Amino acid sequence: MTTNTRIQRVAILLCSATLIFSCKKDTEDPVTPTNPPVNEEELITTVRITFNTLSDAEYKYFVFTDLDGDGGNAPVITADTLSADSIYNMNIEVLNESVSPIDEITQEIIAEGVDHQFFYQVTGANLLLAYGDADANGLPIGQSGSCIAAGPSSGSLKVTLRHQLDKTGSGVSSGDITNAGGDTDVEVTFPAVIQ
Repeated sequence: MTTNTRIQRVAILLCSATLIFSCKKDTEDPVTPTNPPVNEEELITTVRITFNTLSDAEYKYFVFTDLDGDGGNAPVITADTLSADSIYNMNIEVLNESVSPIDEITQEIIAEGVDHQFFYQVTGANLLLAYGDADANGLPIGQSGSCIAAGPSSGSLKVTLRHQLDKTGSGVSSGDITNAGGDTDVEVTFPAVIQ
């Protein structure tokens, strides 16, 4: 066998070995995750409800702030007195103010509206709240709406944000939390005074 023939055979063997080893399938695919990603809940430190009269002549605020989250320092809850016999537009803002820049969670709630709904439970006060927004399925989110403050009274307003609830449950779309299910993202009770 000549030297050229040997060199050709060695070259063919090397090329074949390279092709065989380079075509070997990996036993693990590092691109495909083994577990689905976890949707971590965000920290909600602040809930701010703005009540403004239809003429924008009056702005009132209900604010819940708990910058250190559950535990630690007690939350701070403030609520302006609403004017009797008034109709207000209402908007809820949800924030995480423990980070910089402040994390605006409200837009995420609206974008994921089919999975979120605010509920309003009034005790004692002459206060009537109605939904003014809807998700992609035409069901309420409750981030905005209207509020009628009737005669002078006092009581409380509990605001609850539910996540992954059953919006088609009995009474849920009209604001009854009883059959909503899902998880509570935040629940705050404000004093409600109308004068």
